[in-house]
Amino acid sequence: MNTKPERAAFTRREGQIIEAHRTPEQVQRFLTALPYNRERHGATLRSFREVLRRREAHCLEAALVAAVILEQHGYAPLLLSLESQDKLDHVVFVFQRRGLWGAVARSRDIGLHGRRPVFRTLRQLVWSYFDPYVDLTGRITGYGVGHLYELGAYDWRFARRNVWRVERYLQEIPHRALNSSDRRYERLRARYQAWRQHHPTGSPAYYDNRGQWML
Repeated sequence: MNTKPERAAFTRREGQIIEAHRTPEQVQRFLTALPYNRERHGATLRSFREVLRRREAHCLEAALVAAVILEQHGYAPLLLSLESQDKLDHVVFVFQRRGLWGAVARSRDIGLHGRRPVFRTLRQLVWSYFDPYVDLTGRITGYGVGHLYELGAYDWRFARRNVWRVERYLQEIPHRALNSSDRRYERLRARYQAWRQHHPTGSPAYYDNRGQWML
């Protein structure tokens, strides 16, 4: 289906959630409150309906939820794929407001959640994730944007089974390189390593761009 479904396609509870979350900011708060899906019983890629049923989501599942909810309020279902050197990629929902880009996202790390619509280009938006992405192994190396309508009739909204085709699609779309200096990367990695030695759990929030985060 490459057009937004009618409201009748949703259950009563789904409709209530859609009606109560009309803006990216409201959807971000909804997703932030959901437990993170750590896939304890094996890898998953749940549709919007299954995420609401199970009440947990990892990054790509959260991006799908944002896409379905905000599609109903006039936003295009656009997903931004961030490639990392350690193959632990991240996916966020992206949107435009008054010509500026923002994002809605869920992660185990607070620095990888959503962004306010303050970026003139998608590349600037991607750079806002670069510093928080660096841990012991992570480093953003490229990014690509996919429109879920390109999947045609594939059911990424309501399927009961895992929607692995979405992941494959995001892996196959063209990605642009994000070139960064090794000096910058090593400085950020050393900072993270020092922080982690004193904080075995949690995620750092010492970044200068916190004013751009959608919390």
